[in-house]
Amino acid sequence: MADTSKDAAPLATEELSEAESKTSGLRHLKNSYITIISTIVILLIWEVLGRQINPLFASFPTAIAEAGWKMLLDGNIITAFITSVQPLIVGYALAAVVGIPIGLLVGRYRVLEAAFGIYITAGYATPLVALVPLFVLWFGLGFAVKVAIIFSLTIFPIIINTWAGVQSVPKSMIEVGTAFVASQSQIMRKIVVPATIPHIMTGLRLGVGRGVIGMVIAEFFTAISGLGALIIQTGNSFKTADMFVPIIVVMALGIGLTALVGVLERKVAPWHRSVTGR
Repeated sequence: MADTSKDAAPLATEELSEAESKTSGLRHLKNSYITIISTIVILLIWEVLGRQINPLFASFPTAIAEAGWKMLLDGNIITAFITSVQPLIVGYALAAVVGIPIGLLVGRYRVLEAAFGIYITAGYATPLVALVPLFVLWFGLGFAVKVAIIFSLTIFPIIINTWAGVQSVPKSMIEVGTAFVASQSQIMRKIVVPATIPHIMTGLRLGVGRGVIGMVIAEFFTAISGLGALIIQTGNSFKTADMFVPIIVVMALGIGLTALVGVLERKVAPWHRSVTGR
């Protein structure tokens, strides 16, 4: 009887895991259908209403798709996309590499929080667009100034969310590590960082939006190039349908990068999805 019960326990656990996996898969499939249907409905409404408006003031999906196809064939949109993405990737990566350790240290050590917390909060609240002329003086009008603008807009939400994540780690977990004579570096690596990963990922998601905004701002106010240049040029020419094309590409870029952060979270913290049930 004892052997039978021992064999039955793992089987029950496996069946429960399979059932949870199937339920999760069905839930995500249902959500995908809802997203597709809502997108189709919004596009249909936009198409109908957009045709009633003067094309100088607005456009509609089929006209935007036609303009996008022309830009794709002549290569303008591809060139602009590549030009825009390069500083975005560099600036965002630098913000993540610098911001996450700062957030961990400020959240873990009260001395650092007291010394630098006020400046981090001030930097997040400051409208950094106002500093663009200063960045131009420091870095010129090339690639470096775009990276600097994207970096400055992206780093603060990453720091603040990481900082908040460290402070939300239960005190009992730290005390257990201390009781087992763990060093401060071990507590940081084996307790604090794993517990903070969901907050870090939230910061990275918010950083994507800020980074994309910074990318467009940099292209508007420095060397006019990339997707920002297309928006300005088509807007000045009153080509409304053409202007919507780079705007939609920017939106799609933000959605794609946010989805990539979600994939990364599932890789580095697979347990979080099972805990939250999402």
